[in-house]
Formats: sequence, C-alpha cells, structure tokens
Amino acid sequence: MGRSQSLPRGGGDPRFGPDADDTGCSILHVDMDAFFASVEVRRRPELRGRPVVVGGVGPRGVVSSASYEAREFGVRSAMPTARARALCPGAVYLPPDFTAYSAASRAVMQIFRDVTPLVEPLSLDEAFLDVAGARRLFGRPAAIAALIRRRVAEEQRLTCSVGVGPTKFVAKLGSTRAKPDGLLVVPADRVLDFLHPLPVSALWGVGERSAEALRRLGLRTVRDLAEAPAGLLRRAVGEASATHLHELARGRDPRGVSPEQVEKSIGAEVTFDTDVTDPVEIRRALLALAEKAGARLRAAGQVGRTVSLKVRFADFRTISRSRTLGVPTDTAREMFDTVWALWLALAPGEAVRLVGVRMEGLAAAEETPQQLTLGAPERGWREAEAAADAAAARFGRSVIGPASLLGRRDPRQVEKPTRP
Repeated sequence: MGRSQSLPRGGGDPRFGPDADDTGCSILHVDMDAFFASVEVRRRPELRGRPVVVGGVGPRGVVSSASYEAREFGVRSAMPTARARALCPGAVYLPPDFTAYSAASRAVMQIFRDVTPLVEPLSLDEAFLDVAGARRLFGRPAAIAALIRRRVAEEQRLTCSVGVGPTKFVAKLGSTRAKPDGLLVVPADRVLDFLHPLPVSALWGVGERSAEALRRLGLRTVRDLAEAPAGLLRRAVGEASATHLHELARGRDPRGVSPEQVEKSIGAEVTFDTDVTDPVEIRRALLALAEKAGARLRAAGQVGRTVSLKVRFADFRTISRSRTLGVPTDTAREMFDTVWALWLALAPGEAVRLVGVRMEGLAAAEETPQQLTLGAPERGWREAEAAADAAAARFGRSVIGPASLLGRRDPRQVEKPTRP
C-alpha cells in the first residue's frame, strides 16, 4: 500500500544499488507497488497510465491505495477520499475488491515460498524472507531478489520493490527507498552510512508526535539520535522507547523472520455516507459485510466459531456483541443469520455511523472436521458461495451482489426494531 513515510531513492548511489556487496545480507523485504491499484489496472488495462485511487468512494471514505500517477498529485493512502478528489478530480475512483487482492496476494506469496519456506507476511502486499538457505539453489541474495521481481512481473503482471539487508529493519527501509519497481542492497558494512542521513521518522516506532518531540531536542537525523545521550532520549520518549530507538539507530535488529503468522480474526466494516436509522439499510449493509468476510475466510482457508457485530453510533460511541457457533463456518449465510440476530437483540433505535462483521476463533478449514446436519442437502451454501468466489475471481466481485448468495428473506425480519 502507499507509505506515509517518504525516503530519498537510493538507486543512483552505487554503494546501495542492486550490484552492491550482499555478503551477509540474507533478509529480503518485498513490497508490492501500489498493490490494490495495480491489481485494478491489471484487470482493466485501459486504466494504465491514468491516476487510479482505491478506497471508500463516499464522502466519509478513506484512500486505501493510489497509483503512482495519482501520487504525483499528492494523493496518499489513509487520506480522506474527499481530499483526494480535491487534489486529483480526474482520477478513477474504485471501491476495494478484497477477494481479488487476496487472490493476487496468495499467488505472490507462493512465488516467495517457491524460493524459501521462511516467509513472514506482514499484510497482503508485503513480506520478509530469509534466503540464507536458498543460496545453493538460487544464488546470492541480490540474485534471488531479482528472480522474485522477474517472476512477479512475468507471472502476475505486477511490480514489486525489494530491499536486501542484514536485518529486517534495514531491508524494509531498503524496499521503501527502492520504490517504485526497484531493488536496493544495503551492504552489512555500510548500514550506518545508509541509516545515519535519514530523518528520525524513518525509524520504527517514531510517529508524528514522537518525531516532533525529538526535533525539539535537536534530534533530526538518525545520526543525531544514535549519538544522543541515553538520558536525553529517556526524558523525551521513555525508557523502553529510548533503548529501542538507540538500537535501531545503530543498525541493530535481532529479530529473525517468523513464518508462523496466525491471523486471529477476519472481518469487514463500512462507514455510511450519512448516519442511518433505517433497519432495511442496516440489514443490506450487514449482508454485504458477511459476504465479504466469508469470501476472505475462504480465500485464507480459514473457518471460525465466533461471530462479532460492531456498531458505531452518530456520537462515535461504539459497542460490540458476539455469539459463538456450535460448529465452525466460513459461509456468509451463517455469519449473516448470526449477526442479524445480534442486531435484532441489540435494537439500538438510534442513528448509526458504522457497522462491522467479524469472525474470530479461526482455524484451518482443512484441519477442521465438518459436522453434517441431519436432513441437510449434500451440497449447499458453502458450495454456492465457493462458486461465487470463482466467478468473482474471473469477472470481478461487483458482478455478484451479496444478497444473491443469501436469497430472499422474510420481510418481517427487517421491521424497525423496538426496545423491549
């Protein structure tokens, strides 16, 4: 996704170019370029070269991804869509299709795992790789990085940027500096040369407020921070953060690549363009969210047992309710039935700003036995929804409305809830 942090590109510095010495640099950070927007352009070739913005398209929407053409106008991820439209009114604005992005992510991650089993995904569009054990088969780390970039381009028609370094922190900074569509090696003996000119905001854990606090103390670059007395840092950011930042500023990051990343929950939420009181509109939103969450569960090969409803009211007060199912599921039908029952029991009777649906208590679908219900058809909702997933992967999720999976419901179920 688009990064809020902006670092100077290092492609013109031969000390940190793709041909730099990669001895001892077994960590790769691979970051897809403007991932959501790039997937949209891949399936809509007519958008190539045009500014494309993916995110909430309503007045309360937020940008999730912006193509580099849109970034030239100042559009960035996490920016309100209204602000993006003011900066770039000629851009193509698209709602996100997480089913398509998840499918692309799985394909890209498989390319990584073809090289090494030590892959630590951070999100759909980035991952750390430890390639120390892959050198015999594929060559030096920089050659492996080039191979990954070539395969992603040829097989997925997407681009990525790769940082190669001796630690995770340095490799991640390298990929940021290589963007877009670049490769940067930070030699083990040049780490401080690479780090010290960077702004303090480049360090993990330094947000806008802490960066400002450090700047007030005259600490503007990583070098300033590395050379600062420990007591000064402790007074500015506290004991734990001071130790953490001092270590990073000296290029020290002992963490290894951890391939076991278990997702704890999967869900989706929507912020309404205007506050909603109509239960029919709430129901429609929960249908769509259940379908989206179900598609993400199936894409991840997960099932869950606890369904959670999130409601944020017009005054920003937020509550949640949950219910644990008897049998794990990944179907939108069961998620919706549960979350709608939670809504009816809640019966808030006031304006709603946001609703969300989430599945928790996840487990691998292939390792979870399916309980058969007496009298249930041999093939049912899960097969229908899986077929819809396949159609969406080919034609786009927009061709399949969420209600089409769930069928017509008794209209009495959407009468305006009343308090008991």
